[in-house]
Amino acid sequence: MAFSATSSNWVKPQFNMPSGKPNISCSLQTPSILRLPKQSPSYPPSTTATPTVKPPQDTQQWNFLQRAAALALDTVETALVTNERKHPLPKTTDPRVQITGNFAPVPEQPVRRRLPVTGKIPECIQGVYVRNGGNPLHEPVSGHHLFDGDGMVHAVRFDNGSASYACRFTETNRFVQERVLGRPVFPKAIGELHGHSGIARLLLFYARGLCRLVDHSQGTGVANAGLVYFNGRLLAMSEDDLPYHVRITPSGDLKTVGRYDFDGQLNSSMIAHPKVDPVSGEFFALSYNTIQKPYLKYFRFFPDGKKSRDVEITVDQPTMVHDFAITEKFVVIPDQQMVFKLPEMVRGGSPVIHDKNKRTRFGILDKNASDASCIRWIEAPDCFSFHFWNAWEEPETDEVVVLGSCMTPPDSIFNESGESFKIVLSEIRLNLKTGKSTRRPIIAESEQVNLEAGMVNRNLLGRKTQYVYLALAEPWPKVSGFVKVDLSTGEARKYVYGEERFGGEPLFLPRNPNSEKEDDGYILAFVHDEKAWKSELQIVNSMTLELEATVQLPSRVPYGFHGTFITSKDLEMQV
Repeated sequence: MAFSATSSNWVKPQFNMPSGKPNISCSLQTPSILRLPKQSPSYPPSTTATPTVKPPQDTQQWNFLQRAAALALDTVETALVTNERKHPLPKTTDPRVQITGNFAPVPEQPVRRRLPVTGKIPECIQGVYVRNGGNPLHEPVSGHHLFDGDGMVHAVRFDNGSASYACRFTETNRFVQERVLGRPVFPKAIGELHGHSGIARLLLFYARGLCRLVDHSQGTGVANAGLVYFNGRLLAMSEDDLPYHVRITPSGDLKTVGRYDFDGQLNSSMIAHPKVDPVSGEFFALSYNTIQKPYLKYFRFFPDGKKSRDVEITVDQPTMVHDFAITEKFVVIPDQQMVFKLPEMVRGGSPVIHDKNKRTRFGILDKNASDASCIRWIEAPDCFSFHFWNAWEEPETDEVVVLGSCMTPPDSIFNESGESFKIVLSEIRLNLKTGKSTRRPIIAESEQVNLEAGMVNRNLLGRKTQYVYLALAEPWPKVSGFVKVDLSTGEARKYVYGEERFGGEPLFLPRNPNSEKEDDGYILAFVHDEKAWKSELQIVNSMTLELEATVQLPSRVPYGFHGTFITSKDLEMQV
């Protein structure tokens, strides 16, 4: 199974489809009946995107030693895969579970204009809604987690009541090389790097690098998680690499410009959830390292794109920091129980583990700090949040209030567990005077539902908010609707997509940045009808929770991750 370049077109995954859709009920807790294709699906190069990195040389140009090395390494990999397939994969890394149903990948779509609209698109919606997600280019040869897929951005552009749609891969370093080689060769951080086989895969990968069969010097990330618009650029991010600059073309298409280091200022990875202060326009971010100190760094960019110095945050061990929060004065940095312990691979386990002996704490640091000497750590036991929706200061009580969804068990996304899965929207209060913390559920126990993925009105990020809009993550991992939560009363108003209809993260778009009412705006969400096997974009009035308009999409949109909205004015300011 030596490397070979390919120019074949996309091969659609073969499902049982007696009635036009996969005959499955997708869930990480249920078996899958996905039939993976015998041939790895691949895509021709985008007609609008230019490769952003130099692809590996064609296999026909390899010298004798490279060909011999490729053959030897492929033989080792074949033996490794053969051995792996003798053992069942856990559901958290089984591709037949992770990318089944509407979690399965789709091909790129060029711009389709004048899409059918039911209802009327509000006049204030002018610009483009973009959402990221994992979309594996090739069939996995081994373990695969939903977070491992190649980044694909889906874009719906609005122009005076009309809508268009396109979706494109973000052409990362690994994507460009694997497209040329016709198969996956970069290790999958979650799906494959477990135990002794994970160590073997790392050794194989770096051996190929030494033989110049692949090039990992320009990053290995997939850019599939977050999206943020800053200083004239749309950035696609995953926390294991630099961000990638993706440009929205005048026609509404997407073009990968390249791996973006902020004009040579950023030399480390950046997490996928940076924060842009709506008042100062500053961009705040963190970076963590799983191998060497400093394990965690904080930095910011000024509105003109100039970077501050790095602030090294002292933590005892490499820790997963997927998200954080900002207030008007502070950054709130979580140090939680999900940690990286690479020696666990030697013992046959996963390097991403839940450290039950560790107590969660939050670091409160001045936004303008030049070092971490003034950071204040406050413990918050039994609290793990994958995402934080907002934070603000309450000077009258000397508290910082943090809004997050606390997940139990903390490692449920990465490792199989017999514990009951639960996500509780919580208010965490950090008292700067006493150094103590409290935590309370915002919704009454009798009305408790799993809420993950969402946002507050971003014009009030870092300031006290009354509402948060979150995905109704039931039945997990699907999203059956969204919930508008009144943080002052705990009232939870549900908007349900309907029978066999599921979506993802709700995006709140203010009607007017200067509106007096915080909830005056619209919710945008991709919704997929698993019965009709069709996808659409719904626009819901966020005050009344009534459907305003539906945009029928020309192709299926898989369930994905995070998105943002770029106004038509900002589109004109693109670099």
